[in-house]
Amino acid sequence: MTVSKRTAIIWWVGGLVAFAVTLYLHMPLVTEGVPEGIMEHQRAPDAITVDAIQNSWAMDGLSRTAMIAMISDLIFIGIYGVGCVLAGLHYRAHASQLLRVLGWGALISGVVFLLTDYGETISQLIQLMRSSGDDQLAHFASTVRPIKMLTWISGFLTVLAALLIDHFSANTA
Repeated sequence: MTVSKRTAIIWWVGGLVAFAVTLYLHMPLVTEGVPEGIMEHQRAPDAITVDAIQNSWAMDGLSRTAMIAMISDLIFIGIYGVGCVLAGLHYRAHASQLLRVLGWGALISGVVFLLTDYGETISQLIQLMRSSGDDQLAHFASTVRPIKMLTWISGFLTVLAALLIDHFSANTA
């Protein structure tokens, strides 16, 4: 499958914009009771910790805000993840060996990011909707979080590197 660079960039940059919106929507969840906001919920290893976080948000009147923030996260994940995958598909078909390697890196990072971040966020959202923590869901979310973080960073860096190398090699040719 061949993907245009323009399409890949639109999705990837759109994902970065969606990420900024999501960060903004998550800001109210940083409270005295939950000083690290959504990150604490993501790292919560068990139902007791999730319940403490969610109860703190509820006492601060932030349950609906948390729901909106998590739904925005689902939207961001899709846009950004697809952007990485599309950029990967574009660059893995490039003539340059380096850009092909970066393309594969972006493609793999994008797929793994989509799977792990959707799994993490859906696990969190289920617990929030139930207003009750679940040991298995909390453990799953906290376990996949480091993988999600690594693939977000690697996807970002590989796409950025490919774009820069492609841009500067085109200007020197």
